[in-house]
Amino acid sequence: MKWLTLSLLLIAGLCQAGVPAPALQYRAPLTRNAHAVWGLDAPIATFAAQIHQESGWNSNAKSAYAGGLAQFTPATATWISGVYSRELGDNQPFNPSWAMRALVTYDRRLFNQVKGASECDRMAFALAAYNGGLGWVYKRQKLSALPGRCFDATCEINPGITAANQKENSHYPRVILLKWQTIYAQWGRGVSCLT
Repeated sequence: MKWLTLSLLLIAGLCQAGVPAPALQYRAPLTRNAHAVWGLDAPIATFAAQIHQESGWNSNAKSAYAGGLAQFTPATATWISGVYSRELGDNQPFNPSWAMRALVTYDRRLFNQVKGASECDRMAFALAAYNGGLGWVYKRQKLSALPGRCFDATCEINPGITAANQKENSHYPRVILLKWQTIYAQWGRGVSCLT
């Protein structure tokens, strides 16, 4: 029994060791925001993995098209702050608290708008929609022989976007759910993608 306890503590320590130092300051506010929007069973490890992928926990991160922890484009940040003005307040993509609340809110909206064969597939489709747009997810599902399956199925279908955008969009849910989510396991529940 002692051996099992020590092994579990070692594994937990190694997992926590993979969390980048800048992320640690955001654990509590991400958890609060996720619980407020998704409830107590919120997939916090999934959201942490998504922020890890989006910005590497840099609240000042800027790309050619987006900015902040959640890497919202200006158009999406304006839209979501308008639709959820009561919950989010003013459009502030470089404010970490706003960005985390907006990310979990947008993820919830997308999750509610997609169907999948499993929770993993459904979250993968929601993440693909976050990254590339909900319309492309719907087009992929319409073209797919397995519309409820994302990995190695529907998410691999190019619905008419550039090859580079297709590669990024099919990679996005995979890297979040199958790679980064594992290092945030101590933060809370993640979406299980075990087959």
